[in-house]
Amino acid sequence: MMDIKIEKTTAPKAKPTDESKLGFGHIFTDHMFVMNYDAGKGWNNPRIVPYGDFPISPAAMCLHYGQEIFEGLKAYRTADGTIQLFRPQENYKRMNNSAKRMVIPEIDEEFMLYATKELVKMEADWVPHSDGTSLYIRPFIFATDPYVGVKPADHYLLMIILSPSGAYYSTGLNPVKIYVENQYVRAVRGGTGFAKTAANYAISLAGQAEAHEQDYEQVLWLDGVERKYVEEVGSMNIFFVIDGEVITPELTGSVLPGITRMSALEVCKSKGYKVSERRISIQEIADAYDNGKLDEVFGTGTAAVISPVGHLKWGDKVMTINNNEIGPISQMLYDTMTGIQWGKIPDKFGWIEKID
Repeated sequence: MMDIKIEKTTAPKAKPTDESKLGFGHIFTDHMFVMNYDAGKGWNNPRIVPYGDFPISPAAMCLHYGQEIFEGLKAYRTADGTIQLFRPQENYKRMNNSAKRMVIPEIDEEFMLYATKELVKMEADWVPHSDGTSLYIRPFIFATDPYVGVKPADHYLLMIILSPSGAYYSTGLNPVKIYVENQYVRAVRGGTGFAKTAANYAISLAGQAEAHEQDYEQVLWLDGVERKYVEEVGSMNIFFVIDGEVITPELTGSVLPGITRMSALEVCKSKGYKVSERRISIQEIADAYDNGKLDEVFGTGTAAVISPVGHLKWGDKVMTINNNEIGPISQMLYDTMTGIQWGKIPDKFGWIEKID
């Protein structure tokens, strides 16, 4: 395993004193992890250095052709002060799947877990203490060749930055309003929908803007071919509970394979619920609603963990789910997964990686 060089900052920043105002993605810690890739040499020169800006060529290929991938995970502080990660191996496994699709050199998953732990360990004082808070971890890779030509790059930077983040539900686990997008599409099979790459998120912004204009918080995307099968929400995977059965769209190549999604499925199965991963049309959901069988709708993702859906708008039809209240399965999943993440309940699944 490669050695990581460490350069400590000579000007440490003041740490936030009011953890109720952390927000998300605005504050960054003192240090970051950086590693280079050079054709013929491979991944090299891993280092932890002071967080800061760095020069990049105006011709850098990532700026022109979007060869970039990223991940998102969190470090949690338990009541006894232990810092731990939730299924980080799955993040780096998914990062390699994204790398294959975007023709980016694959990473050593074991080394990346080691590097992540070393960086978090170095920045341990930045991990918040308040209930529901965490340290967000953002690994990403981008092409740096100063060349305006369309081809896989020969040079890349891999970086990890850290950001202390506030509680997602500071005022309680309130259901969100979701708008079903009919005009735009996010992804198609054979495309990049399963990869965690920047362009997927830029593509979703038009639909998100339309949702906001209609006073809805998130977009539910339909498939890009028949425009009738549910795929995912802009920043979450989506689940439906129909007549007691937990259903989520199957992974067909156009849906992000969420780690929280996978965990929710495993928890539901362990609790004895009937679980299905399959194609599900928006018409089937509307019919279930009309027949009084649409029990719950919720999203899953790293940021919110579980996000109950209270309203679902498809065309002129507005469906109010479970009286706009969180349902029992949504609540159970939230309590179980956050309980494991913050060390409040035993980890029976072997998901936790502690920072020693």
